[in-house]
Amino acid sequence: MTGGPFSARDEGMNLRTTVREHRLATTVVAALAPLAAAVLLSLVRDSVTAATAVLVLVAVVVATCATGIRAAGLAATLSAVAWFDFFLTEPYNSFTINDANDVEAAVLLLVIGGIVTETALWGLRQEAALSRQTGYLGGVLATAETLAAHHESRDEVTRAVAQRIVEVLDLDSCRFISGPRPDPGAPTLEQDGSLVRDGHHLNVERDGLPVDSTMVLPVRSGGQVRGHFVLTAATHVARPSAEQRRVASLLADQVAGWLNGADHRVAGAGT
Repeated sequence: MTGGPFSARDEGMNLRTTVREHRLATTVVAALAPLAAAVLLSLVRDSVTAATAVLVLVAVVVATCATGIRAAGLAATLSAVAWFDFFLTEPYNSFTINDANDVEAAVLLLVIGGIVTETALWGLRQEAALSRQTGYLGGVLATAETLAAHHESRDEVTRAVAQRIVEVLDLDSCRFISGPRPDPGAPTLEQDGSLVRDGHHLNVERDGLPVDSTMVLPVRSGGQVRGHFVLTAATHVARPSAEQRRVASLLADQVAGWLNGADHRVAGAGT
């Protein structure tokens, strides 16, 4: 069986990505869509109430908001108000409104269009956040499965996890060093996702990861530090979220667990 809710969601996100790559063209189409709808409504305006016309135009605005582009949603809203005025209120074919009820309908269309635009964008941001969470979780689970199923060398395991940490944190590089921390003054990425330098928490969301020094991510097993991942983000400003930083810590914890297991296997083989 193929498809399902996740594949449908992925297809929708891929379509929105394609649309965003043509942002200007999408915004132009969004501005023209209410014009087309208003022209069609004007053909039957004698039998269509202002409320019905507003609902139709709001539906067009909602459709444009699915692109995830704020400019497209706002352009569609303003276009809908303008062409509602021009084609569907008296005097027709004029940007003048004489009826107080039509003025109220136009204002409602503007307000509703703006609210719908922002609500749709909020929903898309939540969906994107959920997708990222799913991706992070999938990466952690994939790493755990790999460590559990295979017995590669220490270098292969730490190199593979280091590459995963690079992807999660948007780093330039990451490498594992066993034993004590290589740079006592380097900022430390803690298990809760906080980044601490000299006892002070750094604001990663605002300032990004430090570009003037490396960072260290301890690999802890119980109370014992087995080594450190050395993180470098020197060529660009990376601003991984707290969630991404916690995922990196989880990956480091998996390495600690693997190292313990490797030690037990070596000890078992020697007895």
